[in-house]
Amino acid sequence: MKRSGTADLPLHGGRVPPWLATRMTELGTAISEQIILNYGHSEFLSRLSDPFWFQACGAVMGMDWHSSGITTSVMGALKRGLNPRFSELGLQICGGRGRHSKRTPDELRDFSARTGLDGNDLARTSRLTARIDNNAIADGFQLYLHTFVIHRSGEWSVIQQGMNGATGLARRYHWHSPAVGDFVHDPHTAILGRPRGEILNLVDTRATAAQQALVRIAGQPVEASLDEARRLVMPRHHDVRAEDIDLKRLGAVLAVAHEQDLRDFASLLLVEGLGPRTLQSLALIAEVVHGAPSRFSDPARFSWAHGGKDGHPFPVPLKTYDESLAVLRRSLEAARLGHTEKVDGFRRLDRLTRAVEQDRDPLADFSAALEHERKISPSLNGRTVFDDGRGLDDRRGLGKRGTAKRKAADPQLSLFPAQDRETT
Repeated sequence: MKRSGTADLPLHGGRVPPWLATRMTELGTAISEQIILNYGHSEFLSRLSDPFWFQACGAVMGMDWHSSGITTSVMGALKRGLNPRFSELGLQICGGRGRHSKRTPDELRDFSARTGLDGNDLARTSRLTARIDNNAIADGFQLYLHTFVIHRSGEWSVIQQGMNGATGLARRYHWHSPAVGDFVHDPHTAILGRPRGEILNLVDTRATAAQQALVRIAGQPVEASLDEARRLVMPRHHDVRAEDIDLKRLGAVLAVAHEQDLRDFASLLLVEGLGPRTLQSLALIAEVVHGAPSRFSDPARFSWAHGGKDGHPFPVPLKTYDESLAVLRRSLEAARLGHTEKVDGFRRLDRLTRAVEQDRDPLADFSAALEHERKISPSLNGRTVFDDGRGLDDRRGLGKRGTAKRKAADPQLSLFPAQDRETT
């Protein structure tokens, strides 16, 4: 789909602590494997090109549910997890943030040497997507992140992000090769970012006259076309609120996890003896793997799987996170041996949750659910970035002296706002 949505992504200071970065790599890799196993690599690349799914996936991995750093952190985690598995999965992620983005052409040529694809053509494609979003679309956002995800078949997706320091917002751009018929006529899968004033888009179909004559865009303004697409407006408030979530969908997840009869049946579907909190996380992970695009309209809901590193909606429950990872790993290991019961169980768990949503019409008590999560957090080894010594400094702000030291160590840091300098 083209221009499938827009969203505000507030720039937000912080970092990803090692204890979360490692888990994000493992969970992101496991989710990717589940999708590829069930639906194939093309569907995985298609999911990456959906801005709503991408945001939900980052939230279920424990990242801040609304901020620009979700792009950097998710793509960094996937690159660390998927690239070493190239021989099995056939996927490679090239590029990254800042200076890493400049390595994309060389990484693509290295990829082509192993696959027989045309490396120069891939490098040209990478440059074109970057130049179109950075130069041909005059929307006030300058690119600082470019990632190129490619399968050995030649199918690819691009996720790149620009920032606008004046507005404190980021915009994420998504591409998917099957949707790109012409690089100069509506090539985007989606453009994420709230419009701020007039936007000049020289690759919009209605800009053909401008491309040929180098004059103003002819025809209907771009804002009108953006209004026709789904819009995900990410709020500036950092806490998760009831209005950010579809309470009926959350209510179904909580019912499956915590009502005795449903919990027993859900656990049986996965061929596991699981506690309610782990089932809650696995139900949301199952939806990320098997859910339809319409299910990701409220990405904040997926933060109910593993919380957020800054404590919103609650601290990351490391005990639950590790149990969820263990179940996912066991299901994948069994599938490699030809035993698909556990992998199939995730699909059945997703169906059960949707059936409960339709038949019971549940409505989550947001305040009570949030209070419960925070109450049990200590027993689940709940943790935030502020529990780390350096995290306290991040919360207060580094100050001029600290920032100067970091810039001296890495001059590239001066190009990016705090959130997009996250350690991943």
